[in-house]
Amino acid sequence: MYMKSLLTILILLCSFENLYAAVGCTLNDPDRDIKRLFPEATNYKTEFISIKEHGGAELVKEIEAKLEDRFEPTYESIDVPYAYYTVLKKKQVIGYVHGVNQKGMYGGIQIILATDRDGVILDCYFQKITSPESKVFKNEKFTKQFVGLSLANFYTKDLKRIIKDPSKESADDWRATLRGIRKNLILHDEFKLGNKYDKFLSKDKSKREE
Repeated sequence: MYMKSLLTILILLCSFENLYAAVGCTLNDPDRDIKRLFPEATNYKTEFISIKEHGGAELVKEIEAKLEDRFEPTYESIDVPYAYYTVLKKKQVIGYVHGVNQKGMYGGIQIILATDRDGVILDCYFQKITSPESKVFKNEKFTKQFVGLSLANFYTKDLKRIIKDPSKESADDWRATLRGIRKNLILHDEFKLGNKYDKFLSKDKSKREE
């Protein structure tokens, strides 16, 4: 009887983990968050886009090549719906808000970006990070380093030499953050910007600037 109960609990825990992982990263409070990120906004539109419906397995290969890493099957399955908030001032698009789930050292990380119409980062913050050093990652001294960057910077520069690890024992979370932001910008470029940053891709990694 005890073993059956234990097995049931383990199955439920696994189900909850998979359920969480399969969900896209949405804003906790869109009305509040959009207004904070874009005080001049008068409205916004919410849209959910998945890799499966946008390009399927072939698109996964393209994104992995740009990311220079393989997708993690639990957090980055092909049918994950990514939430995009198109921010409006009256009828004019003034920016976007979008986030991703990223596997960190101690659990899931949720990274939110606010970008202008051209995909340049206006703000960056962690909606969730499970880490004993979460405060240093959430500190604006770290997150403000990404403001002004675009996908072009990730393609042409070695950002691991530019964006310094703020932690003492969570280097994996620092690397996960860089990966998550890069992935976020790649998806945004694919889904919303028509791959405008593909022209910055270089096959020769040794030529990247510091």
